[in-house]
Amino acid sequence: MYAERASRLPGAVLWSRVVAGPAPDGGATPESASRAVLPDGCMDLLWTEGRLLVAGPDTRAHVPAGVSGGWAGVRFRPGTAPGYLGVPANELRDRRVELTDLWPAAEVRRIAARIDAAADPVDALEEVALLRAAEAPAPDPLLRDVVSALDAGRPVAETADRLGLGARQLHRRSLAAFGYGPKTLARILRLQRALALARDGVPFAETALRAGFADQAHLAREVRELTGATLGELVGHR
Repeated sequence: MYAERASRLPGAVLWSRVVAGPAPDGGATPESASRAVLPDGCMDLLWTEGRLLVAGPDTRAHVPAGVSGGWAGVRFRPGTAPGYLGVPANELRDRRVELTDLWPAAEVRRIAARIDAAADPVDALEEVALLRAAEAPAPDPLLRDVVSALDAGRPVAETADRLGLGARQLHRRSLAAFGYGPKTLARILRLQRALALARDGVPFAETALRAGFADQAHLAREVRELTGATLGELVGHR
């Protein structure tokens, strides 16, 4: 079971998930089948049964393997997590790492113990994120402008010009903030626009045009390349 809600940290989302264990005969059950985590330009701080991890920005669908039990997470707005966590996003691209790889082990143990003892791990994890955000420099507003422009379907070159950045400068800053260059970020944001439209019942051909694809065939190719599934499969497994 999956649930999410808005966080007190601007732009962040809190979520929880309970993943059932394998069937007694070792086979999969409907409850234990994990939905793939799709690329969305975000990074997450995760807790599960005493462990703290960081999920880096994905360039393809991530299918959790061999996991069960309760999970809690804070999904940070694109471009903000590196400032809170103290690591460039591109160093964590397509990776899940233990928080002890990034922060002092003693500090992580104290945080994990506090979350383990909390009545609601999601609330406790949010407090960790809020404290880190309070101690970190404010997110660069230019990064939000990059996301807004690309999410509106503006070309990368136009976005760079509007923000007064050279192409190389935009690429370099995007790598550190988002984990990949602006062209990849634009593709991922376009994918998310298409998923939102399709899940709202918009026909796939109209979804393709409204999300910024050349046509439905282009949409189908991009969805398959970024997620390994068809749009119909993704919409049918919300």
